[in-house]
Amino acid sequence: MDQTTQTHLANIEAEDKTLQNAAYYYLMEATAVPVAWAYEAWDELVAGLTHKDNHVRAISSQLLCQLVKSDPEKRILTDFEKLLTVTKDERFVTARHCLQSLWKVGVVGPAQQQIVVDGLDGRYRECIAEKNSTLIRFDIIQGLGNLYDAAQDETIKERALALIEMESDPKYRKKYATVWKSR
Repeated sequence: MDQTTQTHLANIEAEDKTLQNAAYYYLMEATAVPVAWAYEAWDELVAGLTHKDNHVRAISSQLLCQLVKSDPEKRILTDFEKLLTVTKDERFVTARHCLQSLWKVGVVGPAQQQIVVDGLDGRYRECIAEKNSTLIRFDIIQGLGNLYDAAQDETIKERALALIEMESDPKYRKKYATVWKSR
């Protein structure tokens, strides 16, 4: 891993939000393609999922979702539950950033796709009593749509449509269905 990447990884935990944001943008761009240094950063990012600073939790979750394309050992299969826990974060913005990135995990392979679809299905079902449940559900349906677009697996679409049908409020059922109108 080069020095610039090491510096940015360290700056994820910086108190200076300018440094922290610069680290986020640099690392998200760097991980848009597979990287050789994924496992050098992996454990630190997993630890960041429970950091006291919600920005660190958000950045760590989004970066882990990006790094899955650089995970031939399939560590994500063990660590996915930790990501799913971040989708219940006390800070809704942190939870939402993670939730909106989870679909990227499912693009890598069949096992990863299965844990994402099952995980999102579970979150959809359990979030009904949570504050912002309609936004959570919308993000889940959108994430399944993004995964479907990437994987073109009809079982993803079937699961998403079944979840939408579970929605008791016609207004939200219609809103969630709009995600699938053009697919």
